[in-house]
Amino acid sequence: MEGYYTKKLAAERLERCYEIATPAVVRYLKKEIGHVLEKIPAHGLVLELGCGYGRAMKPLCSKAGFVVGVDTAPQNIEYGRKFLERQKNTRLLCMNAATPEFCDGLFDTVICIQNGICAFHENKETLMREAVRITRDGGCVLFSSYSQKFWEERLEWFYLQAEEGLLGRIDGEKTKNGVIVCNDGFEVTTETPEGFSALATGLGLDYRITEVDRSSVFCDITVRR
Repeated sequence: MEGYYTKKLAAERLERCYEIATPAVVRYLKKEIGHVLEKIPAHGLVLELGCGYGRAMKPLCSKAGFVVGVDTAPQNIEYGRKFLERQKNTRLLCMNAATPEFCDGLFDTVICIQNGICAFHENKETLMREAVRITRDGGCVLFSSYSQKFWEERLEWFYLQAEEGLLGRIDGEKTKNGVIVCNDGFEVTTETPEGFSALATGLGLDYRITEVDRSSVFCDITVRR
């Protein structure tokens, strides 16, 4: 998986994944962003970890004062700057979400959505701790993953991506129980509500687990210093 998103699934190829999304996945993506929009403060400073080419940043610009996105793929950053060129209140930076180069308490809200906590293949505790570190007192950190109830819809979408050649062929024997495995080395798991709770509790955080539209699970953290 090392370098998969920088070498194979970035920029136009990543955008294509969303272009072929089924109606169920389109609804899931819309509802996920809707939950984030409810949580971010008007005119606030927002950071997205693992922003890709800025797909989720675009709707957030309508409410936030300024939106920063970080991603490890230089191709995403370059493509995203063109994708967001009309959104003047954005900035894209090439940076690892697990080692964000920002000072403590800088952002009003930090988000890591669409299963980034698993897709990044970074230490989950480190991701959560660092996200909290760079969020102000009273601010919010949002992590999301897929609901177990959305497994069939999610799997259908990944099969479509594989058929397009965006991913390798899906290994039907290994793909199960929230884990998707392809024959080109791609593998991604799912974070459960119990997993989110264990992470947040272990870090002593004030959190709430919310299922949105039977498709995504959020761990909403309120930062307390």
